Amino acid sequence: MGSTFEVVVTGIGVVSPLGIGTDTFWRRLVAGESGIKPLDRFDASALSVRFGGQITDFDPKEHVRPRKSLKVMSREIQLGFAAAELAMADAGLVGAARDPDRFGVVFGGDMIYADLEDLAGAYRRSLRGRQFDFSLWSEAVHEELHPLWLLKHLPNMTASHIAIAHDARGPNNSIVLGDVSGLLAVAEAVSVIQRGWADVMLAGGTGCRLHPTALVARGDALLSHRAGDGRGACRPFDRDRDGLVNGEGAGVLVIESRAHAVARGARIRARILATASRCEPGARRTGLTGSSLRQAIGATMTAAGLDAERLGHVNAHGVGTIDMDRAEATAIAAELGAVPVTAPKSSFGHLGAGGGTVELAASVLALEHGLVPPTLNYEHPDPQCPVRVVHGGPLAGRPATALAVNLCSTGQAVAVAIAADG
Repeated sequence: MGSTFEVVVTGIGVVSPLGIGTDTFWRRLVAGESGIKPLDRFDASALSVRFGGQITDFDPKEHVRPRKSLKVMSREIQLGFAAAELAMADAGLVGAARDPDRFGVVFGGDMIYADLEDLAGAYRRSLRGRQFDFSLWSEAVHEELHPLWLLKHLPNMTASHIAIAHDARGPNNSIVLGDVSGLLAVAEAVSVIQRGWADVMLAGGTGCRLHPTALVARGDALLSHRAGDGRGACRPFDRDRDGLVNGEGAGVLVIESRAHAVARGARIRARILATASRCEPGARRTGLTGSSLRQAIGATMTAAGLDAERLGHVNAHGVGTIDMDRAEATAIAAELGAVPVTAPKSSFGHLGAGGGTVELAASVLALEHGLVPPTLNYEHPDPQCPVRVVHGGPLAGRPATALAVNLCSTGQAVAVAIAADG
């Protein structure tokens, strides 16, 4: 990476079950607090799992301008927009002079499910007695649904709203590839700057796995079914793990070329050393082995000029399911040995496409504070997950470098290496 296009992080925005804004998020994360709680945004009594990483203190009217845009924003879009606002303020870019043609946005997203109340009228009009009649659906939809309804559910709309709000006329992209979407957005933003196409990029991810339609559509086969309020449910790499915990949230990083950041006097929060992504095409047929993650880790470490002894910690995908944790741990151990591993999903749940950037933000904050945050609920090591999990409290004294990773059950994997500045 040439010095002209060395890429740095100058701003962070987090909207998460642990809090809104980096101060609250970091304080609760490093203290080992949990953002998992009983679901109360809708009637969850008919669900088999009634807890998750729910954001309870989010008011979109405090973050979204103009407010009329809320009419065409799903919750995921609102969360992503809010995280971008926070990141812009953190980077000192609000109201600052910048070239709009060299300011871009790239965002990771999930499938955005339809709100039940939007479809209820059309559905009722399509009933003959108690039977749904498809022949009535077309006319009912045209008359009952708002003409701009679809805009709430297009995954590219998060990046679009943010670009419009901040007059970002540069490269704009959306990545919809499940759990790896957020870190892939960061990787793409870094690549855009290295190509010389932009000076500043907003790279983010947003997801809401707690949408009632999503909960029904996805089912509960991969979820933890532990009784209680769910605080002890997500147990990454623990012998007694029994599934993931759904959540919601968004994270955004302001990424700049070092030259641009220095010229405007920005605070540099971290350097992005390298990124890499790989795929394991046979994962759907034969199951995930972790080979793509191992290759992504190896490629990133080589490009970053790092070895395991100089790596401070790994920010793991750590979803808490039996097979994926085993595949991930095996890959990490094979490439990095006993490097400390933290799995923050244990604190706030699986945020879908929002997870990667929130987790990367956690590692940036970890480097700044010299502490690796602990993994919650890690009580019984699993011999089939041979990684050194940070637990019981934060870990100090590690090198100021980190590797954040995500992977999908469909075989995609991504890794991003960062270092403290200076």
